[in-house]
Amino acid sequence: MKIARDQEVAFDEFSRACDLAETYFGRTIDEVALHAPVSRRQLVAVLARAQLSGRQLAVDGLTEEGNVVYRSGHETLLWLDGGFWTDMRGRHHLKPDEGRAAREVHRRIIEAIDGDVAYYNRERDPFVLIERFGQYE
Repeated sequence: MKIARDQEVAFDEFSRACDLAETYFGRTIDEVALHAPVSRRQLVAVLARAQLSGRQLAVDGLTEEGNVVYRSGHETLLWLDGGFWTDMRGRHHLKPDEGRAAREVHRRIIEAIDGDVAYYNRERDPFVLIERFGQYE
């Protein structure tokens, strides 16, 4: 299954990424989808694509492009420089509303862990890279 112009994954891998995103982000997906012009299903698929791409970028040094807010064996929370979500929109041919909704989900998770967004982080992109979680450990 082609998820981006330069990235293919097996359908079961994409399905697992959807399950992972849905389980990890949970209610936050519901809260954002309620107020965004994006369906819950669309948002889960966008979040799964971002996880798959984020994993590939992590291999290439994603954590060196920003500030790690929190890291555990399950996740890494980052503020990234360089237009991460703009790149995701282009890479995955996302509509602006889809990219904004996914970015908002990630921002809310980081704020829940790290507190309110500091002024200097408002222009940076939030990203939560899920390393391992529940049944996928």
